[in-house]
Formats: sequence, C-alpha cells, structure tokens
Amino acid sequence: MKRVYSLEDRCLNCRLCEVACKTAHSATGDTFKAYKWEEPEPSARVHVEGTNKASIAVNCRHCAEPNCVEGCIAGAMKKDPETGIVTCDKDKCVGCRTCMAMCPFGAVRVEEYALKCDLCTTGYGDGDPACVRACINQALIFVESDEAELLAVERSGE
Repeated sequence: MKRVYSLEDRCLNCRLCEVACKTAHSATGDTFKAYKWEEPEPSARVHVEGTNKASIAVNCRHCAEPNCVEGCIAGAMKKDPETGIVTCDKDKCVGCRTCMAMCPFGAVRVEEYALKCDLCTTGYGDGDPACVRACINQALIFVESDEAELLAVERSGE
C-alpha cells in the first residue's frame, strides 16, 4: 500500500501541508471559508514539528500492526484489510487517548475524538493526499511500501 513519508532534510516548516489537510477535511473544501467561517473549525491530520532549520511533518504511517487499533478500548480505530488504511470512527470514539499514547510516531491527536491521517479518503478524492500535493519542496512523498518490510521496521524499534 502507498504511504506518506516525511523527508526532514527537505521540510521548510512552511506548514502548507497542514493548511491543505485542514482544507481537505473541511465541509466546504475552500481554504478561506474553512479558516474563517466554518464551525467547528476543521482540524489538520498532519502537524509540523520543529523550526525552519530542522522540522518534519508528523503523520500516520498506517502500520502493519497498528498499536492504536490494538489499544482502542471502544473499537473506534480500525485497519481496513484491503487498503491497509487506519481510520477512526468518530461516532465510536470515547476520547480516552489510548491510541494517542500507543502511537510510536506521535501521529494521533484527540480533540473531541481521535484525529489522524486518513490519506484523504474523506473529502478529497482520488490521487495523492492533499498534504503531498501542497508540499512545495517535496518533503512529503506518497510511495508504495511493502507490509512485510514495514512490519520488520516496526519490530526493530521495540
């Protein structure tokens, strides 16, 4: 499956990925309206950490064996067996933050419910995710990643 990866040496901390993500997950799909008038204000599923000297966009890796899914007490976090995309059912989420605590990448935030990258499966359409399209320095790439290789990388960090 394809996943978004961040290239730290190319990130300028411009946060255009956050703007694009927020717009993609807004009701209107319009950046100006999303920031100025939508209530509640939409939230980005990617966030940039660091300074313009050293920064990186933090986003979900859609792990082979996602800790967030394993730890979800409400069954809100799910991994689609066909696509490999990990999503949160906001109607089931109780906001306990277990998924947030269990994510080794810091890619889950909880507002009213858990928010994480969904590869723009909601509200954006086909093609590359909004964050990748918006990145002017190509610090975000959307590439194929082998599940077995990903699982080996995940386990090597244990």
